[in-house]
Amino acid sequence: LGFVFVFGYEMDPAKEEALLAEWKKATKAVEDAVELVKNLKDNKASKEEIGQAVQQMKNAREAATKLQKELFLPDKLDIDHDAFENLLLRRFFFCPSFSIYGGAKGFYDFGPPGCAIKNNLINFWRQFFVLEENMFEIDTAAVTPAQVLKASGHVKKFNDSTVKDLTTGTYHRADHLLEDAMTELMNAPNVSADKVAEYRLIRTNADDYNLEQLSEILKKYEIKSPDGNDISEPFLANLMFNTTVGSNQSPCFLRPETAQGIFVNFPRLLEFNGQRLPFAAATIGLAHRNEIAPRAGLLRVREFTMAEIEHFCYPDDKDHPKFVTVKDTVVRLFSVERQLREVPTPLTMTIGDAVSNGVIQNETVGYFIARVQLFLEIIGIKKEYLLFRQHKANEMAHYAKDCWDAEILTSHGWIEALGIADRACYDLSKHAKSTGARMTVFRRFKEPKEVEELVLTPSKSKIASRLN
Repeated sequence: LGFVFVFGYEMDPAKEEALLAEWKKATKAVEDAVELVKNLKDNKASKEEIGQAVQQMKNAREAATKLQKELFLPDKLDIDHDAFENLLLRRFFFCPSFSIYGGAKGFYDFGPPGCAIKNNLINFWRQFFVLEENMFEIDTAAVTPAQVLKASGHVKKFNDSTVKDLTTGTYHRADHLLEDAMTELMNAPNVSADKVAEYRLIRTNADDYNLEQLSEILKKYEIKSPDGNDISEPFLANLMFNTTVGSNQSPCFLRPETAQGIFVNFPRLLEFNGQRLPFAAATIGLAHRNEIAPRAGLLRVREFTMAEIEHFCYPDDKDHPKFVTVKDTVVRLFSVERQLREVPTPLTMTIGDAVSNGVIQNETVGYFIARVQLFLEIIGIKKEYLLFRQHKANEMAHYAKDCWDAEILTSHGWIEALGIADRACYDLSKHAKSTGARMTVFRRFKEPKEVEELVLTPSKSKIASRLN
């Protein structure tokens, strides 16, 4: 685990520490240069003296900026995404839905070229994963009875932290407001190295804070709404669209993920595979999430197509039969430990080393991380703009034991493209408990196992005497 990948080259820990010390020194030089210019102006020094001090300040800033780019991941790609989005709109790759009526926020229609790209992407995804891996593809309903999503935990736990603009009544994601505010503070002029580190740490952990922590931080930094207005205390808002079905108005939701359709059909899929594990099932279809504040064009919408895979294996045997084919794949892994360092940078290592050293928990998760990277590279994502970020404990989905997001650097920053989660037996056990359905697999051991069990046998005569 001895190397850090920082955009195009590997850096050993000693060099990283040296660069960090140099960056802090350069940042202090900027502070001193700014103070010198201020003092010279206050003391009405000559134009020549002030000019020299200003040039010194500019040189110090350039040196500090250069070192910062070497040390830290970039915040975003320098691309005019507004101009690019306008081009796509003009050529009808996509457009806001119902635009002649003013549009519906978070909903988009695809034009002919957009449909062609989307269909090509879906077809290649199906070929790359479903056909090449011999997965079972199914197609399931989008309208989901409430009891299904209650059992899965989505009704209670599928929430985002939210605040309300107390003047306009507009709702905003609390963690997004915090991230934007910290970015603005980091990029402000004459910010000390210690403050930059403080703001960066808060931004990194923005989606990891609970409501109480969020409230405290929002107040500390006097964060306002995008319109500059006061905001409410943060609260949790569920992200599912609810509806009713039939004349009896049975409560339902539009599915927030397609995976539950696979889980509830597990007994049939298991039978289809001859009662054997492991196997994988895949599904492609619409999902709906009532996002608090859709933004960034197509990156955060309320209706979208999802392609999901669920790989089923024994809980005590998560080795993958094809792991050997990907073990030498080199990936960038932004583990929790790396995210919390003073210089938060990802590791670069092979999938085989990541699993053997415990950075990735098991071969199955490692196998799919490698396959996902290969898929993304083939469709055009540059390797230097891609990393896999591990979820911290407080941001982990309620169903996951471990989770890694494939994040891509864009003009909007680092954006989650997909997630690879070890869901263990969470979903199957919840649906089994809720319905009484058999969600287990008969497993024949190579050698018989003897198990002692304590069996309670009621004494009917003694019970009857007590009742009498």
